[in-house]
Order: sequence, then structure tokens, then C-alpha cells
Amino acid sequence: MLLPATATRDATRLVIGRALRGLADGFVSVYLAAYLQLLGFSAFQVGAIVTSTLLGSAALTLAVGLVAHRLAARAVLFAATALMLATGVGFASLTTFWPLLLVGFFGTLNPSSGDVSVFLPTEQSILSGEADAADRTALFAMYSLGGTLLAAVGALMSGLPTTAARALGTSLVSAFRAGFVFYGLVAVVILAVYRRLQHGTAPTATAPRAPLKRSRTIVLKLTALFSLDSFGGGFAVDSLLALWLFLRFDLTLQTTASVFFAARLLSALSQLVSPRLAARIGLIETMVFTHIPANLFLVLAAFMPTATLAVTCLLLRMALSQMDVPARQSYVMAVVPPEERAAAASVTNVPRSLASALSPLLAGALLERSSFGWPLVAGGVIKIAYDLLLLVQFRHVRPRD
Repeated sequence: MLLPATATRDATRLVIGRALRGLADGFVSVYLAAYLQLLGFSAFQVGAIVTSTLLGSAALTLAVGLVAHRLAARAVLFAATALMLATGVGFASLTTFWPLLLVGFFGTLNPSSGDVSVFLPTEQSILSGEADAADRTALFAMYSLGGTLLAAVGALMSGLPTTAARALGTSLVSAFRAGFVFYGLVAVVILAVYRRLQHGTAPTATAPRAPLKRSRTIVLKLTALFSLDSFGGGFAVDSLLALWLFLRFDLTLQTTASVFFAARLLSALSQLVSPRLAARIGLIETMVFTHIPANLFLVLAAFMPTATLAVTCLLLRMALSQMDVPARQSYVMAVVPPEERAAAASVTNVPRSLASALSPLLAGALLERSSFGWPLVAGGVIKIAYDLLLLVQFRHVRPRD
């Protein structure tokens, strides 16, 4: 991937780390629902485990964010990769509901198409200073693109356990558990990448860090809106979308994996357009005018009578739904002073994680009662409301640089 000319070597390392995490997240998020169904869990229990993973990520990110100005970012990333390794081992070793619920809470498993882990604000706090201001949106776009592209590959790979079980004559449960071992091993590779980071080795390595002061008002307003968006998005995280496709249309894991591979590829390609569109019409406009059509397609998918039509709507949605990500990340970093960026990244991401953690449990309960796509309808409507509120409140609030 070609980074902006002003990007540093650390920027390249962070993009590589994000890409590898995308590979692992894409791999497990698609077949997590299939694995839990294989263990005999109900739709409500699947929703509960998804909720626990998101709640745990939010709690950890909050804990780190409260002391972000005192911590070396690289040390946080090291600890996060160790936790990622432990998560893989935990899911590979356990098969009963309550232990998996606990591992999900304390671990780093990501059941969604976005990144909601403690890695994200920590990486962003370093990345924001690794290119000139004019190239920041393009750098964040490549950062998101790397994660999305490798997540597409991971989604396609999620069908491998079924193929391997048939080829080797082993049980499906054993094959799926091996997949979580792979998730843990990716953490080891990521750790090797992070060890070469030159910035983030001390709390004041790139710029003095401070709690929110000057930017408190605008960050809190953005946080409230981002939380509304994430609450809606929690109804349609990848694991629950996969579960809906299994229940509604009886799709196989291999077919579902192919669907998410195509969806993530479209999402990745769309992010190449995001910085150019943002330069032409503005960051807020890019976020809103691509997001509203995406959410309309999400709602339409729920009403489609066949798998082909539903998948078409989901693919159209994914072709647009992630174009706001680099614009959003760049906007937050650009409207706050450099010394407050670490705190701003944590403050905006933690409530998002908490909000997105509430809805999967509701989505699981809805799917327990009916295979109709009520979670898709609820998620799409809530996210459209967020888009309209964001446009009204922030269209005229321009970045500092």
C-alpha cells in the first residue's frame, strides 16, 4: 500500500499492525456465530457473548484512556497483543457458555467490521503525528484500508475449518478451535511489528499528552453522536449478520464467508475514494452523504424475500458504509490540540464501544423470536438519525488545520 510521501516509518508499521489485526478479526468475526451455534448456543446466548466482547473492549479502553497521558503508547500496544494471544488460547480451550462469556469480556475478540479495541485509540494517538496535516486524512484512509483489505481475506479464510475437518476427518469443533489458535499466533507477529516502533516509547515521546481541556465541549458532543451511531451499528455487527443469514436463508458457512469477503473488499476499495471526496466536499459531508445511502440498503436487506436480493443489499451497503471511517478519525484528530489527541481518541472510542455493546443482546433476543431482519431495520434507522444530527451540528465546524 502506498502511503503519503510525508508518512514516517512508524506510520508504515502501524498500518501493517492494523492490517494484521484486520486479518485476525475478519477471520473470527464471521464464523464466531457458526462456532457458537455448533456448540449448541441459542441466538440470545450468541448475542450475549458478542455483547461481552464489546463491553470488555470498552472497559479496557476506558481504563487506559483515563491514564493515557501517563502511559507510553508502545507499552499499551505490547500489553494489548499479549491479551490478544490469551484471548485466542481461551477460545481454543473452552467450549461452555459462562467461561467463554468471561474470556469474551476480558479479551480482544472483535465481532464487528470496525475496530473497537484498545488498539485503536492508542494507534491513532501515534498515527496522527506521523504525516503532515495535509496528508492526515489520506494516511488514516490507508490505515483503515489495510485493516479492511486483510479483514476481507480473513473473512474468506473463515470457511477453512469446515473444509479442513472434512479433509482431515477431524471434528468440526476441533477445526474451529484451531482457528482461534491462529488468531492468537497473529498477535505474536503483531508484537514483532510493534517492537520496531520508534515513537510512543514514552508518554511524551511525540508531544505532551494532557486530559481534555480546550476541546472538551466539541469532543463530548462528537462522542454522544458517535455513540448513537455505534448503538445502531451494534444491531448489525458481522457475527450477528452472519447469524441472521444462517437463520433466515440457511446459508452455509462457506457461502457466508464469500459474502463477507466481497463485502469487505468493496468496503476497502471505497476507502480509497474517501480522502479525495473529503478534500472536495469536506470531512463531515463525506461522513454523512455516504452513510445515509448505506443505512438505507441495510434496512432494505431485511425486507428482501431471497438470499440473493438480501446479499445484494448488504454488498451495496458495505460499498458505502466505511467511507466515513478515515474522515471521522481524521476529523477528531484535527479539531483538538495535539497534546489532547490521545485523550480525545479514547473518549470518543470508549462510549462508542459501550453503546455498540448494548444492542447485540437486543438483536439476539429479536432473532430468538423471529428470523426476520428486525435488527437490521432498527440499526439502519438509528444510524440515519445519527447522520442527520451530525450534519446539522457540525457542518460548519471546520478542522484547525
